[in-house]
Amino acid sequence: MTIAAPQKDAYHMILEAIDTGDYKPGDRLVESDLAERFGVSRTPIREALQRLETQSLLTRDGRSLIVSSLDHNQLAELYVVRAELEGLAANLAARHAAPEEVRVLRDMVTDDRALIDDPKAMARANRRFHKQIHLASHNRFLVQQLDLVYRSMALMATTSLAALGRPEDALAEHDAIVTAIETGDAEAAGEALRAHISKAFVTRLKLDSGELGTLI
Repeated sequence: MTIAAPQKDAYHMILEAIDTGDYKPGDRLVESDLAERFGVSRTPIREALQRLETQSLLTRDGRSLIVSSLDHNQLAELYVVRAELEGLAANLAARHAAPEEVRVLRDMVTDDRALIDDPKAMARANRRFHKQIHLASHNRFLVQQLDLVYRSMALMATTSLAALGRPEDALAEHDAIVTAIETGDAEAAGEALRAHISKAFVTRLKLDSGELGTLI
């Protein structure tokens, strides 16, 4: 017997479209357009938009709803929180991850090398890698907080992995994180992940200033 894959609801479909850059900060979201795109009625779309507005992912511009954007201070605050929470996740993963979970992380590092020239695919793979570390921490409350952080990260217009040379550096950093988790070195794992987030933030700031070239 074949089990059908669960259908995504309107909220998650719109959130994913924002996260993947189909809708960028400043874009206006229209109920009728969204209903047609996702093949659902306007009622669940309306409910999803209200939920996204409550979560500050959408903002009012007159009678319209637009995708929110992060200013410099908000971006800095988000990265500070992300670095600390992700560092804790890596620390706990080094202590509690099952051998199978570590193997999945190692395989991700290996497989993601094939995506170096595709920033969007690398960004999706990067999210999967970090999510796997969150889950390997075996702390449900930490995972919940990181989900909130990543939801806000959907408001970033570009990925730092679009910067020339950043995909290779990011994979080397992922490799160091996994090595520390493999060896059970909790302090090194936490520090490696915090350093990884710090480098990503520096890259993003340089991208926003126009200092770096991009792959796309």
